[in-house]
Amino acid sequence: MAKFAVIIPAAGAGERFGGKVKKPFATLNERPVFIRSLELFINRDDVCQTILAVAPDDYDVVREKFAANIMVMGFEVAKGGAERFLSVRAALERVSDEATHVAIHDAVRPCVTTGWIDAVFAQAAKSGAAILGCPLTGSIKRVGDGHITESVERRGLYEAQTPQVFEKSLLKTAYAALRETDAPTDDAEVVARAGATISIVETDRRNLKITVGSDLALAGTILKDLERQARPSGGPRNPFEEAQW
Repeated sequence: MAKFAVIIPAAGAGERFGGKVKKPFATLNERPVFIRSLELFINRDDVCQTILAVAPDDYDVVREKFAANIMVMGFEVAKGGAERFLSVRAALERVSDEATHVAIHDAVRPCVTTGWIDAVFAQAAKSGAAILGCPLTGSIKRVGDGHITESVERRGLYEAQTPQVFEKSLLKTAYAALRETDAPTDDAEVVARAGATISIVETDRRNLKITVGSDLALAGTILKDLERQARPSGGPRNPFEEAQW
């Protein structure tokens, strides 16, 4: 049976988000965004390890402020880097020998469903590399200097999402070959540069990445709807809703 280590990068500066609080630590429906993302994985039988990668300046603060969550949820905290790929590379060094695969999931993408996680895990176990992705549906324009320069054919175009899941040795080999100047935008790009074929598991736009402040309200609405669908009428609340920080 495949066993998955999950890396949650949360070290980005998040300049577009605005405000004094970094977006992974912003409150979303009464809980920090990154906690909601971690909750998606910690009770899964196929997950053997969860690692939160934070900025070095946040490391001690997170370990102190969220000590109760760390103890109850059992996740590890690692020091990340200035770029996302540097955070993943640092966390990879801590991945357990028990893991056969590694999943990387954005700390600010808390609305992914259990069904989507099941599907991308299963596909990665089968093919060695799989990511979630949403087909683009709007009219796509290339813009330069504030003007449309080209209409882009959207057929076959997808927005890459997370989790992105890879066989452990494949991901480690791809990261070992990465140069500091490459600056990939996601892990799929790192693995593709190593020559691997990557499968897409189709999702929809509910798997939102919180980027700007207004995304919090949208994510909150999506989460309430997903929780309403998943919870039996009158059923218990998520146990972590009772842990306040």
